[in-house]
Order: sequence, then C-alpha cells, then structure tokens
Amino acid sequence: MKAPSRQLLLLAVLLRLSDAFYLPGLAPVSFCQKGEETESCKSNIEVFVNRLDSVESVLPYEYDAFDFCQNETEKRPSENLGQVLFGERIESSPYKFTFNKPETCKPICIKSYEPKDKGSMDKLSFLKKGILLNYQHHWIVDNMPVSWCYDVEDGQKFCNPGFPIGCFVTQDGHPKDACVINSEFNKKNTYYIFNHVDIFITYHKGTSKDWEGARLVAAKLVPKSYNHADLNHRNCDGPPMEIPAEDKDKKINIVYTYSVTFTEDEKIKWASRWDYILESMPHTNIQWFSIMNSLVIVLFLSGMVAMIMLRTLHKDIARYNQIDSAEDAQEEFGWKLVHGDIFRPPRKGMLLSVFLGQGTQIFIMMFITLFLACLGFLSPANRGALMTCAVVLWVLLGTPAGYVSARMYKTFGGEKWKTNVLLTSFLCPGIVFIDFFITNLILWVEGSSAAIPFGTLVAILAMWFGISVPLTFVGAYFGFKKRPIDHPVRTNQIPRQIPEQSFFTKPLPGIVMGGILPFGCIFIQLFFILNSIWSHQMYYMFGFLFLVFIILLITCSEATILLCYFHLCAEDYHWWWRSFLTSGFTAVYFFVYAVHYFFSKLQISGAASTILYFGYTLIMVLIFFLFTGTVGFFACFWFVNKIYSVVKVD
Repeated sequence: MKAPSRQLLLLAVLLRLSDAFYLPGLAPVSFCQKGEETESCKSNIEVFVNRLDSVESVLPYEYDAFDFCQNETEKRPSENLGQVLFGERIESSPYKFTFNKPETCKPICIKSYEPKDKGSMDKLSFLKKGILLNYQHHWIVDNMPVSWCYDVEDGQKFCNPGFPIGCFVTQDGHPKDACVINSEFNKKNTYYIFNHVDIFITYHKGTSKDWEGARLVAAKLVPKSYNHADLNHRNCDGPPMEIPAEDKDKKINIVYTYSVTFTEDEKIKWASRWDYILESMPHTNIQWFSIMNSLVIVLFLSGMVAMIMLRTLHKDIARYNQIDSAEDAQEEFGWKLVHGDIFRPPRKGMLLSVFLGQGTQIFIMMFITLFLACLGFLSPANRGALMTCAVVLWVLLGTPAGYVSARMYKTFGGEKWKTNVLLTSFLCPGIVFIDFFITNLILWVEGSSAAIPFGTLVAILAMWFGISVPLTFVGAYFGFKKRPIDHPVRTNQIPRQIPEQSFFTKPLPGIVMGGILPFGCIFIQLFFILNSIWSHQMYYMFGFLFLVFIILLITCSEATILLCYFHLCAEDYHWWWRSFLTSGFTAVYFFVYAVHYFFSKLQISGAASTILYFGYTLIMVLIFFLFTGTVGFFACFWFVNKIYSVVKVD
C-alpha cells in the first residue's frame, strides 16, 4: 500500500504546484498620502498602457497608434526579450493620481476631428476600425492589470484584464460586443466610444506589519461613454458619446475623463492579489475536471501498454533462449529473425541525425522552462519571462544538439561531419527564422506593434551566430571524438528481404495511428494554450502543463515502442525513421486541431491576420514535431538495444 500512497501524494503535490508556488513579478511598492512620502513610500500612482489587441485580428497596435490622450513626457519601462517578441509595448499615460485622493470626472484632454482635415479624419476612421474590431485597452497599475469585472451567466463574475475602446450598433439595430451593457447604446449605425473610466483602487495598510504605508491589492475599472460639451463643461451623468458611421460633415469633439475611488481591504494579501483575475477565468472548472479525466485515461492506457509489452516480451525472450539451449534445429521466427538487419543504417541518416540533435535541444529547453514556470518563476506578473527563458535556454543548449547529432551520425556510419555540423546549426533554426522574418515583414507593413524592431532582430541573429552556432560546433567536436554507439548484434552484409506486410503493419497506417494516443493526452491543454495566445487570456496553470508534458513523454515512448514491436514481429526492420515519424505525427494532429480552432473558435478576418496565424502555427508545429519525434526515437532505440542484448544470437 505504501507505493500507491506515495504516488498519490506526489500527484497531489504536482497538481498543487499549479497555483501554490505563484511568485509575483516585482517587489511590493508602498504608497502614502501626499505630504507623508518617504524613500520607501511614494504618493503618486501612474497608469501605464500596453498594446491594444483584438480577438478578431492577430495585429496588435501600440497605444500611440490610436488617437488617445498622450503623456507630455513619455517614458517607457525597459522591456525584456520576451516582451519585445510578444509585441508588448508598455508606455506611460496621462492618467495619474495621488494615493487616497478621490477624483470625480477629471478631464485629461480633448480630441477634435474636423471634416475638412484629411489627417484628422484618417485618425477618426482608424479609431472606428479599432471599435469595429473590438480592440481592447490593457492598462497597468503597480505591475497589476487594471481589470474590468462584470457579471456573466449563472451569477458568476468575470474579470477581463482589458476593456474595449468602444462598441458599435449595426444598421439593423443589433448591438455588438460591449454595446449590450447599456440600453442607451441603441442608435442604428453608430459607434460609441468609452471616453470615461471609473477606476477603483483597493489597498491594505501595513500598520500592524513591519512595513509602512499601504500596498495596492486590486485595480478595477468600469468603462463609460459621456458626451461632454468641452473640457470645462463636463457631464458624467449625461447621454453617451456617439460617433455617426456615415455623417462625415459633422465636427466631432471627444473629451476624455476619469474618476478614481480608493477602498481599504485588509483581507486580500499582496502576494495573492492576482487571484481574483485568475479565479474568474472562463472554463477553469471544466479545465480541472477535463485534465484529471485525461490523466486518468492516459495513465490507464500506459499501464495496459506496459503490462502487455512486459508479459509478451518476457515470454518471447524465454522461448527464444529455450530454443537455443535445446539446440533445436527449428527455424527462427518473429522479431529474432531480423537480428542481422535491425541495426542496418537508415537512408537519409544525415537528416535524421540533424532532427535528433535539434529535438534534443528543444526537449531540454521545454523541460527546464516548464519546470521553472511550475515553480512560479515565470508567472503572468513577470511579463515576458517565459519567452525570454525559452529563447535564452535554446541559445545556450547548442552543445547537446551538436553532440547528439554528431554521435548519431557517426553511429549511422556517416563521414561528412562538416555538413552534419552546419545542418544542425542552420537547418531547423533557419526554417524558423525565415518563417518568423516573413511574418515580421507583414506586421511591419501593417504598422503593428508586434513587428520586431530591427535592433532586436540583429540581437537575435547575433545570439544565434555568436553563441548557439559555436556551442553546436563544440558539442559536435566531442560527439565525433567519441566512438560510435556499440550495437548488441552484428549487421549482415546482404540485406534480408522483407515479407509482404498486412495493411496495419505497413509504414503509413502505423505512423498515422502512432500519433493518436499522445495527441489525446494534450488536446484539452492545447485548447487553453491556443486560447491564451490568440484570445489573449492569461495562462497560469503551469503545474498541470508540466504534468501533461511528463505524460506526453511517457505516451510518445510507449506508443512508439508498441508499434515498433509489432513491425519487428512482422519482420520489418526499417524502424529508424518510423520510430521518429510515429510519435512525430502528433504534430500533424496538432496542425489539424489548430486549423479547426481557427475556423470554429476565432473570428479572425483579413488576409494578413490569417497568414500570421498560420505562419506562427507552422513554427509551433515544427518545434513540436522535432520534440515528439526525438522522444519516440530514443525510446525505441533503447527498447531495440535492450531486447536484442538479452537474446542469445549465434
């Protein structure tokens, strides 16, 4: 009973990691009322603004791209590599207030649009386009997203870490998106802009603790629309601000205002201040149940596969050894028949060794990144940390890639070591870079904030050529210095003829079937990952993701070993490429699912957004193909070495 109880305890600990070890990204900041400031306690609260994005478009835009109120002296916090790659562009805003000093209907600026001024009308039409595509603001206060909380079905509250620019009522009077929140948004073919925000700041005081002042534990807002006459004549109870869709001869003045309220709450701790956003994420309960269900099914199937393999193999090995010891003249049968061909080098061994080197690099990178994320070091509060960590690890892991590629290529009997090293360094990273460069070109043409600046592009190339490539050469040097991997049986000079195979033991059906089981254990998690990327929802359950990652490794290994065993029993010894492609085919299912997700879940429109979606998806599919293929190959390689080393061969 002790072993199962230990396993259950380990499982419970791993599951708990998903939310227990959550570390916010920055040290706490204390705030005091004006006149009471000290070095460790400040009174001014600044609102920072991030890029604006939409579920209907893959193109994010900087805050400055829209004609909103600008800060007089703009300052940008330093951004890490991950933030730049994800297109985050954080900058200061004119929304500034003093701690514990309420404000009501305070003006920020006025924006006027003259019908005869082409520049001004272009800005207005871009604003209308943003409203139509439901672009969302993302504001930050004290490194915490300013969320818009509203009621959804079943009396639950959903906190969105963004809020829309405005909303649109169609020609037939149908309110789109956020227009459903107010019955006054009812004029046909009209845009309504949210030019006023009610900000609610919650804090708790450190009077009974060992720190001074107060700490912010929640920042919420409610977007509203008011038609103010001008900066001096404001009405925060009046009718909404309308922008006619077609009346282009009317001058439009938009006055931006805000109100702020402070509330004390001693119950919320600073370390758990993100919880109200994370707990309200949609489908959270479904996710817990679905993942547990998936884990149980996969563990059960893994147990079944392991049991069948062990029992069948044990009988086979006993029978073969018994035949040998009895000096039976009976002809050999089953997988022992192909012992003289099982380690015959594969065709295209160069390409396979390069894929294995890259796959090893990706596997180690994913394992370390997910482990750190599981411990909370790469939490949502630590913006861009996940991507930065992954890129830096990939660059530093060039040595294992070079070593594995060179060692496997030497084992396959290859002699073109220079070509091997160059392909390992440049083939797969080159494909990813070309894809990335083309998508970046489209983003640049569209004027999106996700376009990587030229300097960052040069820095990425410098990391690749200056760090990753030399490390790959170092790994390859040690790999070629080593002896080839010794095989337990000798290879015959003349290849054995493979008998005609049944439909299920032919290569293609086996490869197609091999990817089903691994994909079955990740597709639920995949839905939430794609949601976090394309629907801009926060992903924070890294504990579960790490657990699913481990189960994916086990399932890829077992599915490949099982199918490899069936093919060997059918006297087909071409297992090298098949073992790689069997588990690697999971990536094809990934791609099919991404296509299904695009058409069924997203409302993305426009050629540029579609090209970008599939451009980024192909990068993910290639990385996943190399990773799963490598796992399946090495599991099969270990299995084949093991079974032929325990059988007596003359």
